[in-house]
Amino acid sequence: MSNLISRVLVGAVGLPLVLGLVWLGGWWLGAIVLVAAVVAVHEFVTVTRPLRPLAPALYIGVALAIVLARTSGGMWMLGGVLSTFVLAFAASVLARTRAPSTVAIGATVLGAGWIGFGLAHLLLLRDVHHHGRLLAFTVLLTVWAADTFAYFGGRLVGRHKMAPALSPGKTWEGLVIGSIAGVFVSFVALYDTRHTYLRVWEALVLGVVVVVAAVVGDLFESMLKRDMQVKDTGSLLGGHGGVVDRIDALLFAGPAAYYLILGLGHG
Repeated sequence: MSNLISRVLVGAVGLPLVLGLVWLGGWWLGAIVLVAAVVAVHEFVTVTRPLRPLAPALYIGVALAIVLARTSGGMWMLGGVLSTFVLAFAASVLARTRAPSTVAIGATVLGAGWIGFGLAHLLLLRDVHHHGRLLAFTVLLTVWAADTFAYFGGRLVGRHKMAPALSPGKTWEGLVIGSIAGVFVSFVALYDTRHTYLRVWEALVLGVVVVVAAVVGDLFESMLKRDMQVKDTGSLLGGHGGVVDRIDALLFAGPAAYYLILGLGHG
């Protein structure tokens, strides 16, 4: 099966499933986010094995962040993420590893902050307001549209490499096409709320922020993979690679959208 066909099939099945769970919310969404987080942590631990991340502390810290985000809100979620510091220190004392403790603890905390903090904000965004369902839909669809149109736009008309050292496949042409598509999706998704919730300019700003954060998230993961000298974080999703390869943009876009909404006074 070609990489392109695999990407299309995974997207055709995965996107409706995720959107359906976002619609249901509650523990339906919480459960799939927790499963995705556990798989993502496994991939992170595997990819960063040379850094000797302290896996038990990382699994517990990320799980606490997701569960507390679902049950108790943002402050407790942050406590779950920060607990990774203490757990990693304790695990470092007990672990038999040749890696410097600073490196092992640093890698562990990075994983918790990246995966746990990032995914937990999808749950927080879903419950941020009585428009939370629409906001979560908007962020997911904006990220998907920006990524999809950037991919196909880059393949069709891409000529100028955007970040050849980090991600050789990305082009400036693809970025422009994907950005326009992502901002347009945000505008359309939120247009009916222009008189009752987010005004038109706020919807456009949200689209821009989500697109920019998604690109940064994608490049951040590319940098990590370059440092670890791997092509993908896994092979679970075929042409999409691993779970982290699929959610890398969302790990940055979710928190960015959440804090923008709070900053605009719509929390």
